[in-house]
Amino acid sequence: MQQSGAGGGRGCALFPLLGVLFFQGVHPALSLEITADAHVRGYVGEKVKLKCSFKSSSAVTDKLTIDWTYRPPRSSRTESIFHYQSFEYPTTAGTFRDRISWAGNVYKGDASISINSPTIQDNGTFSCAVKNPPDVHHNIPMTELTVTERGFGTMLSSVGLLSVLVFIPSAVVVVLLLVRMGRKAAGLRKRSKSGYKKSSIEVSDDTDQEEEACMARFCVRCAECLDSDYEETY
Repeated sequence: MQQSGAGGGRGCALFPLLGVLFFQGVHPALSLEITADAHVRGYVGEKVKLKCSFKSSSAVTDKLTIDWTYRPPRSSRTESIFHYQSFEYPTTAGTFRDRISWAGNVYKGDASISINSPTIQDNGTFSCAVKNPPDVHHNIPMTELTVTERGFGTMLSSVGLLSVLVFIPSAVVVVLLLVRMGRKAAGLRKRSKSGYKKSSIEVSDDTDQEEEACMARFCVRCAECLDSDYEETY
C-alpha cells in the first residue's frame, strides 16, 4: 500500500509538470499580422514611401503604437526614426532628422511612412513594429531600401525614343511632300514654256497640288511646334 501510495504521489506530481511544459511549448497565434515590402528602390532627391500594413483582431484604440527603426548596411546598430501613438513623432535627431513624414492611416490598417530627399547614405534595413493591446504578439517585417542616382543614360534613351517616334516620321513626310511638289512644279514650268494649254484635268491637278502644299506647310508648322515644346521641356 505504501508503494502504491508513493506511485500515486509521483503520478499526481507529474501532472503539474506536464502542464507547465505544455504551456511553455505552446506559442499564441498571431492575432496581429504585419506586412511590408521586402525591397524598395528609391532615387536621390525623390520622396520614397515605405509601405507597412497591419491586421488586428482588436479595434484600434489610443493605445496602438507604431515604431519604425533603421539599421545601416553591415551594421548591428539600430536607430529609432519614427513613433506613433495617437500623434506622429518623427525623429528629431540623427540622419533622418526632419525627413520622415507620416503616410499612413491607422483606422485603415496603414502604418506607412515617407522619406523626404533620400540619399545614398539612407540605404539599409527598415523595420515596422505595431502593437494594438491586447494584440501585441506579431511578426516584424523588414524592408531593404536601395537609393540610387537616376542614370543620365536613361534620360538620353528617353530623348532618343521621343525623337524616333515623333520627329523622324514627321520629317520623312515633309521631305516626301516637298519632293513631290518640286517635281510637279518643274513639269508645270516646262508646259508653260512650251505654250501648252491646261485641260480641266490638269486644273484639278493644280488644285490638288495647292492642297498638298497647304498640307506640307501644316506639317512643317506642326514640326516647328513640337521642336519648340521639346526645347522648353528640356
